Amino acid sequence: MDITDNGPQPNAFDIETATKENDTYRTVAWSGKYLQVTLMSIPVGASIGLEAHPETDQFLRIDAGRGRAVMGPSKDELDFQQDVSDGWSVQVPAGTWHDVENTGDEPLRLYVVYAPVHHAAGLVQETADDAERDEESGVDEPPAWSVEPEGGQPEDEHA
Repeated sequence: MDITDNGPQPNAFDIETATKENDTYRTVAWSGKYLQVTLMSIPVGASIGLEAHPETDQFLRIDAGRGRAVMGPSKDELDFQQDVSDGWSVQVPAGTWHDVENTGDEPLRLYVVYAPVHHAAGLVQETADDAERDEESGVDEPPAWSVEPEGGQPEDEHA
């Protein structure tokens, strides 16, 4: 299934099929003014990566595979742990340290809704290394049409 981020224009697509067919670490599927939808595929034994977004809430929904969501107030205090699989959702409040690791034997496929917009519109990142490189180089910045926190989006924190 081909997904095209048409920016803050009306859009509709079969998100379950698109999520299950997605083989990239992250594909930005749609970017609005106030929220964004991305598709993710996490390889067996890998994780999204422990991080915190100071001004961004997240909603994640698992459509295939098994994993474990961990969250907490600091990278050293991940006091929330929940096994997740197809049909589960995970809600991450802004500023919360979090990770989702693939504990299954197939890719963990999920979609993520960010509010406010967090990534460059239409960006496709094949691997987690690509995502890290894009963040460090400034390629992965929210589009100009999105409404960001006053003073801009603070830097993410990574473990």
